[in-house]
Amino acid sequence: MHVIVAGGGLGGLALAQGLRRAGLSVAVYEKDPDAAFRNQGYRIRINSDGITALKELLTPQAFEVFAATAATPGARMSTFDHRLNLVHAQELPLSPDLPGGGHLAVNRTTLRQILLSGLDESVHYGARFSRYDINPSGTVTAHFTDGTSATGDVLIGADGVSSAMRAQYLPQAQVVDAGLRLLYGKVPFADHEDRRAIPPELLGLWTTVVGPEKRFVGLAPVRYREPMHRATARIAPEIELSDDSDYLACVFGARREQFPCTDEDLFAMEGPRLRALTLSLLEGWHPVLADVVSAQDPASIFPVSVRTSVPTGTGPPTAVTLLGDAVHVMSPAIGVGANTALRDARLLSDHLVQAADGRPLAEALHAYEKKMTGYGFDAVRDSAGRGHALVGQDPLPSHEE
Repeated sequence: MHVIVAGGGLGGLALAQGLRRAGLSVAVYEKDPDAAFRNQGYRIRINSDGITALKELLTPQAFEVFAATAATPGARMSTFDHRLNLVHAQELPLSPDLPGGGHLAVNRTTLRQILLSGLDESVHYGARFSRYDINPSGTVTAHFTDGTSATGDVLIGADGVSSAMRAQYLPQAQVVDAGLRLLYGKVPFADHEDRRAIPPELLGLWTTVVGPEKRFVGLAPVRYREPMHRATARIAPEIELSDDSDYLACVFGARREQFPCTDEDLFAMEGPRLRALTLSLLEGWHPVLADVVSAQDPASIFPVSVRTSVPTGTGPPTAVTLLGDAVHVMSPAIGVGANTALRDARLLSDHLVQAADGRPLAEALHAYEKKMTGYGFDAVRDSAGRGHALVGQDPLPSHEE
């Protein structure tokens, strides 16, 4: 069996790792010209689902590197008002058999570099997927915008929120604007003094500060236990990681109509103007929050439009399927988007191995889709519900198909 994966994000690469480990042939086609072409984002939370998936998909050495380069911020999640009065706090349950008790903070670029390790000959850059054909033999051919194509037994759409695969495979599927705009940035922790300037109660697994008109700031630290190069030298010298320093991920968000500019202007702004804009929208908030935003590295700040899928059914099984944001993109309100994609990769890898061992491919993919859309769209609904209640995200359209 030869598997083609359209999209080299976290989910697509995790799937490729699992298939390669199982002895299946796999090729990943990624639209970016190289692995470092664009900002991959900063801190992401990896929960027990994501950790378990990575343990199954990665080689033991790569998983050990993942665990060693992940921060362990504990399990406390807190919500404050804009004057830093505590509104709600909880300690999430721990999984003693998993690194960090099942709660890790991971640098997205670091995780992606780990997922790329060993796949040099399998990942093809500069290949933007455009369409596919199901051939009379039952194989599938993927076509790319540069005129090239690739044929395999299975085609997996892991091409993200704007998935061209989804548009062809599930034309009835909708992705809608959730009404929120986010400004992501990072506050460097150059030394302990930088860290001590921030109250420790704001440095848990995730902290949300909600103010007037449901504007909000999200805070989450990434504090490494050892330098990247030392971890790889000790565990797997063949894995190359970019060095990184401790930092605080800082996200400001608000409804789109609260920004005093158009989306076009917002997305054209550079870091210093985005930081100044954030500070103007935090007037009257606790001065600690203004200090945190002021300490952001302006070069790190970038805007994001929050989008969400609308749950839908799938069509008759063929030799293609989807995973991750290509099928169930969700708002970050409950912080499980990446974990859900990793869970997809683990489940799909298992089902493709079954197909390679003789289970009918259509049956294996149908079983995968039934389970994946179940937990995936549950997460979409939960994310939309919390996002609506806490920070004013648009409710999901009511006309689910």
